[in-house]
Amino acid sequence: MVETEAKAVERLLGRKPKGPWSVCLYDLDGEPLVLETSPILEDGTPMPTIFWLLGKELRQEVSRVESRGGVKWADTHIDLQAVADSHERYRHRRDSKIPDDYSGIRPYGGVGGTRIGVKCLHAHVAWQLVGGNDPVGLWTLEEIRATRLQSS
Repeated sequence: MVETEAKAVERLLGRKPKGPWSVCLYDLDGEPLVLETSPILEDGTPMPTIFWLLGKELRQEVSRVESRGGVKWADTHIDLQAVADSHERYRHRRDSKIPDDYSGIRPYGGVGGTRIGVKCLHAHVAWQLVGGNDPVGLWTLEEIRATRLQSS
C-alpha cells in the first residue's frame, strides 16, 4: 500500500498538521522534507512558525548540533544583523500569506517566532532550505556536513 502525502506528513511530524498546509520541499527519495503551514490556524490562532523541518534524518542531525550547544553558539557567533535580516525576511514571507482584510491577532517575530537571536535550529534550517538565505540555517547545514566528513 502506498502511503499518502498526508499520512507521510503526519508520520514525520508526529501529529496531524494544524490548519492548511503543503509540502514545499521533498528529499531525494521523494519524502516530504519541509512543510509550509498557514500563519493563521482554522480557529484563528496565530502561528508564527510556517516552515517545519520534516525529514527524519536531517531533523536528527540538527538535534545533534543543538545538543552540542549549537543554539548558543549561533546566537553568540553569527552576525546579529544577518540574523535580524533573516527574521525580517521570514516575517515578511509569513505576513504576505495573511489576507489584507484580516483583523484577528497576527503572529509575531521571525524564524521560530523569535524576535531577536536564535531559538530553534530546525526552524532556521527549514527556512534556509526553502530559500530564506538564513545564516543560522546555513551554518547548521555546514556543521552537519563537517560532522559527516569527519565520520567518513
